[in-house]
Amino acid sequence: MSKLLRRTAAWRIAISTTLAFAVGTASVFLILYFVVARGIWGRSDAWLSGEVQVLAQVSADTPPDHLHDKVIGDLAKLVTREMPDERNDRGQRLNSVFFLEEDSNNAERPLWVGPSSEEAFVHAIHLAKLAPGSPQSLQVEGWQGTFRVVTRQEDGQTIYLGLYTRGITHLLHTLSRRFLLLWGGIVFIGFLTSFESAYRTLRRVERITETVGRLDSKDLAERLPEPANRDEIARLAKTFNRMLDRIQTSVTELRLVTDSVAHDMKGPLTAIRGTLESAVSGEANQQWRDFVCEAIEGIDRLLNFLNTTLDVAEGQAGALRLDRGTVDFSSVVKQVVDLYQPALAEQHHDLTLDVEGNVVVDADLSLLHRVLSNLLENELAHLPTGCKITIRLQQYNGSADLVIEDKGPGFPLEIRRRAFERFVKGKNSSGHGLGLAFVDAVLRAHGGSASISNSPDGGAVVTLSLPAKAVEPVGVGVTVAG
Repeated sequence: MSKLLRRTAAWRIAISTTLAFAVGTASVFLILYFVVARGIWGRSDAWLSGEVQVLAQVSADTPPDHLHDKVIGDLAKLVTREMPDERNDRGQRLNSVFFLEEDSNNAERPLWVGPSSEEAFVHAIHLAKLAPGSPQSLQVEGWQGTFRVVTRQEDGQTIYLGLYTRGITHLLHTLSRRFLLLWGGIVFIGFLTSFESAYRTLRRVERITETVGRLDSKDLAERLPEPANRDEIARLAKTFNRMLDRIQTSVTELRLVTDSVAHDMKGPLTAIRGTLESAVSGEANQQWRDFVCEAIEGIDRLLNFLNTTLDVAEGQAGALRLDRGTVDFSSVVKQVVDLYQPALAEQHHDLTLDVEGNVVVDADLSLLHRVLSNLLENELAHLPTGCKITIRLQQYNGSADLVIEDKGPGFPLEIRRRAFERFVKGKNSSGHGLGLAFVDAVLRAHGGSASISNSPDGGAVVTLSLPAKAVEPVGVGVTVAG
């Protein structure tokens, strides 16, 4: 399950969806935060402007006698108590309010209501030279935050009303932390939701992939499950099933045609061969026997050509019939090489065989024999006398790789480009041009591949790759000189 989760594309889909969702929700939260912050600051500024107007009006209406300071002071104390006594985690008061009234006719007697550090506030106010009107920010020595201060002048008196902003900033910080927590929770839930949705959808696609992967030319009857709904994946499954129906029909028709051709041609050819063999076994002169034997060999070549042509046609159409089984590829290579060793030695070829032991594949044994025989027949037919041939077999990264390399003239350029096409052969070749086409068709039917090239120092290189079965390899090197 964990391996499947690592391999699924649901992560990428979920992450991209979550990023878009996170950006969208973050934008909404930022807008909401700025709206709330603007409202809070606007409300505090409106409160300051309204209260300072009331205080200025009362101060102007109160006679300048000994009761003036008492009346205004009591009213200022009431104003400072209107704000809630909000404190932080350490018990420090956050909503401090101060009131200062300065009389131009009596500069030595300012009226002060607020924190005990009157001199610091008066010094800060005089230093800032606040203009009457809208609220302004004021930094006071000994205080971490700022004060929002409104100044009002009335009949020679200047009134200052200030509100410590630490409570507002504390409220906004608390609000932003809660927004962040809420945003993180929403994004996390969104990621889980989008991943679950994408994973469920891709699992349906994976089931289609697994079903298609199990199909081969031997059994085309399996079909994809078709869901009852009509979404895109359901339509994809139905389209695949219709395509499989057409493929199965085409493969069946191809097999019927090839079987019919094989039957219609093999029957008369076999009958002719039998008649010729009967003629040879009877009494006849030597010249007559030679003619009949030559005719039999021609019929054998024709039958082999017919079988190979049909096999290549079926293989390239994906309809080659395979009788798969567990095959010890190492033993097969050694057996075929041993079979051709006398012929190779007769032409004085120097053969080196390097075969890794216990290389096992799931393959059709008879077709594998024919592939190796074709390649060694090519070596016998096209190499000049006394060439060096190296055959290597090894298992690497789940693949069984067979390399046949010689020190001959190599593949001509026009052959390398079209080597695996039918009826492509060299100028001096006496064959039909089906050998490499047959090799490629068989390898493809087994889920492998074939390739050809020329080595840098001259000579041809043919490489066959087949999916190897999970068997622990045992290295065995064998060298045969001929």
